[in-house]
Amino acid sequence: MEAYKDIAECIEKYFTDYLVKERGVSAHTVRSYRDTFVLLLEYMNKEKKISADKLGLDDIDRSIVLSFLDWLQEVKHNAVSTRNQRYATIRSFYEYMMYEDPVHLSRWKSICSIRLKREERNSVKYLTVDGIKAVFEQIDTNTREGRRNLTLLSLMYNLGARVQEMIDLTPSSIRASKPYVIELFGKGAKKRLVPVDDNMMNLLGNYMKEYGLDRPGMDHHPLFFNSWRAKLSNPGITYILHKYASMARIAHPDMVPSTPTPHTFRHSRAMHLLQAGVNLVYIRDLLGHVSIQTTEIYARADSKLKREAIENAYRDLGITEPDVKSWEKDPKLKAFLKSLA
Repeated sequence: MEAYKDIAECIEKYFTDYLVKERGVSAHTVRSYRDTFVLLLEYMNKEKKISADKLGLDDIDRSIVLSFLDWLQEVKHNAVSTRNQRYATIRSFYEYMMYEDPVHLSRWKSICSIRLKREERNSVKYLTVDGIKAVFEQIDTNTREGRRNLTLLSLMYNLGARVQEMIDLTPSSIRASKPYVIELFGKGAKKRLVPVDDNMMNLLGNYMKEYGLDRPGMDHHPLFFNSWRAKLSNPGITYILHKYASMARIAHPDMVPSTPTPHTFRHSRAMHLLQAGVNLVYIRDLLGHVSIQTTEIYARADSKLKREAIENAYRDLGITEPDVKSWEKDPKLKAFLKSLA
């Protein structure tokens, strides 16, 4: 049988030619895919004693991939969802290899036939409106940093933005004339425009003036940055949120029961809009979901809305309740991978 191609060359072409040039994926997606291969190399080195410079395509088969996925859960303590995401990256690579190296098609198909591991569907975690307010109330707006943090967290909530979307914001993302909108770049470099109200724009405008972001030449400067004027990182934004959420939980344990993540703010925004009667289609567009089915998790998560929907359907049938008493109603390769993105 024909020899296997060089794995380093195949992975490099997969990233540079297929992902970037052909599919045009975002830098964030490239970083995520890169991290999967870095982990795979680590696994092969530590568990199989094959270093990156000695690794060949013939060293990886279906059983190796399955063992790697188990290792992610057992050693790296990854959730099932993360395991499945890592496998999706690997499957994408071997689907690419089916066309790049069809001589070994059966091997690639075997890897691609691995099924995703079933994960328990957890209820959507979100804060109430009062819980969000409790977090904001902990921010000391008498300080410059506090005013920045209030603007950051308020905008993240108002936009229902992913943390990476917040990281990538620049002054050029903002349309400062009415109707006010902010341009976000989501998964797969998909662009969407999200409207913001006057209060949010006033807060954002004051922040930009204080930090000199309204000056000429600042259009592509990070909107939120650290003391070195570099973009805030995912851990950086998470740290800011945890700081105030921890304070809020001490003051209001009933409102902030657990430390929220940036994604909890996104879930919270969606739930509050749904509870306010906003159509799921508009919420889908706000969040940048491709399918309305993804957005429907919020409708399924709200027991009050479920109950009201059932009660309304009952009333629509024209069925009336009997008159009962009120009380009765109560109830190389490594170097290349590290250079990416």
